[in-house]
Amino acid sequence: MSDNPEKTWFGETNVSPEEKTEKVLGVFHNVAKKYDIMNDFMSGGLHRLWKDRLIRMIRPRKNLAYLDVAGGTGDIAFRIRKATSKNTSITVSDINESMLAVGRDRATDRGYIEGFEWITGNAESLPFPDNSFDVYTIAFGLRNVTHIDKALKDAVRLLKPGGRFFCLEFSHVNDPILAKMYDAYSYNVIPKIGSMVADDADSYQYLVESIRKFPKPKALEQRMKDAGFKRTKSTPMTFGVVCIHEGWV
Repeated sequence: MSDNPEKTWFGETNVSPEEKTEKVLGVFHNVAKKYDIMNDFMSGGLHRLWKDRLIRMIRPRKNLAYLDVAGGTGDIAFRIRKATSKNTSITVSDINESMLAVGRDRATDRGYIEGFEWITGNAESLPFPDNSFDVYTIAFGLRNVTHIDKALKDAVRLLKPGGRFFCLEFSHVNDPILAKMYDAYSYNVIPKIGSMVADDADSYQYLVESIRKFPKPKALEQRMKDAGFKRTKSTPMTFGVVCIHEGWV
């Protein structure tokens, strides 16, 4: 088992694990109301296509129980609901109440009253019984978890036998020329967009830095296996800018 090397990194700043958790909470409290708008600006709208691809890979069915972790704004949960029915059981969990508040408001605006639960919880130890869910999703959230391995082990605990884990996350561009272009855009443009749109350059500087600290696909697959997943798979998209990581229990 890895020793969670990212637990003391808040972007490129060395902190204690406790400080990291608090600082990440602060970042997402600050950006909650502008989060989806900023995702459009940062990705040129591509985050919507990446999330749609994730849903196609999940192939949602209405008779399954879904858990979306770090999903406060509801983006993934709403897509699952659209692909199934109002009777589908969808639980959204997030450590940040500000993000959950945005998601609940968005659900109400869409008329999504039935079938959703909105639960505050830390991905490292979520407040649900063992074997509760058929599908566990986490989109652009795993890199913000202080102890990734604890979150992966908890995902295994929560999934029913035969259950599936899906993580959509920023990844690592392998082509050296594209990687340089991507780095230049990330470090020089994204914080400026954060300043203009959300009046918060520092939070978006962290988000850029956190991507670089996230494990590469093969390393994450090994950590998933160490956590108890029987099979793993990684699917890169957009030249490796993002990756969908899958696991089965």
